[in-house]
Amino acid sequence: MSRIVRGALLQASWSGDQESMIQKHEKFAREAAEQGVQVFCFQELFHGPYFCQVQDPQWYGIAERIPDGPTTERMQKLAAETKMVLVVPLYEEDQPGLYYNTAAVIDADGSYLGKYRKTHLPHLPGFWEKFYFRPGNLGYPVFDTAVGKVGVYICYDRHFPEGARMLGLNGAEIVFIPSATSRGLSQHLWRIEQTGHAIANGYFVGTINRVGVEAELGDNDFYGQSYFCTPRGEFVTTLGERDDLPGQGDPFEEELIIRDLDLDLIKEVRDTWQFLRDRRPDMYDKIVAA
Repeated sequence: MSRIVRGALLQASWSGDQESMIQKHEKFAREAAEQGVQVFCFQELFHGPYFCQVQDPQWYGIAERIPDGPTTERMQKLAAETKMVLVVPLYEEDQPGLYYNTAAVIDADGSYLGKYRKTHLPHLPGFWEKFYFRPGNLGYPVFDTAVGKVGVYICYDRHFPEGARMLGLNGAEIVFIPSATSRGLSQHLWRIEQTGHAIANGYFVGTINRVGVEAELGDNDFYGQSYFCTPRGEFVTTLGERDDLPGQGDPFEEELIIRDLDLDLIKEVRDTWQFLRDRRPDMYDKIVAA
């Protein structure tokens, strides 16, 4: 009997305030649960705009503790209600003046399993992340959830294969990559890098990008195109087809994407492509040289 996990991603546009964004995600989570979804990932910094388009200290005020903050606790209740594993990206306050771009992982019974802090931070026009965040310091944890072993990488992280490899070595079966990325140079890479991580490491990837222009902050045009891919790097289209892009419906609009993931494929792929066996870490010392 195949080990099928039904996953969901929500690519959403900024609604104008945090409470309505949270309510939007709660609404879609309940819809997903009604369709049998077992694991659901929200987009990067899910309940706010992508405020890193500007450098403004007012945004420090929306950071909150994880897991002791109100949004994590609210999402724990949502996970228990819907019986879904939730990956919830938030702006984390570790202490006043010390902030991280973080994703909390909550199990299907509502229990808090832990968090991943974004490791690699961009700092350039439209993406002033070092103004708001400290680079992550928790390594590459993999969480043993009700649906299997889940890892998280966040947005700019996806340009760095080292962390993606670490997630594979740590046992990840599904890696979620919530993002806020805009049209331009990264759009060409969107379907290459993340499918490459899936292939090189033999796991499923679920990657999500917000949509729309948040005009009050900048002109970044977030282009969506969220998708799941298999350990072979193939787009998962078990619940619908897209013409030439890897989701379902209009790839540039708000959308709930639901896919069935056959986790038995991981063993099949890894037994065929023996990348883990054939690695030569003894030859890679320069990769970690300062």
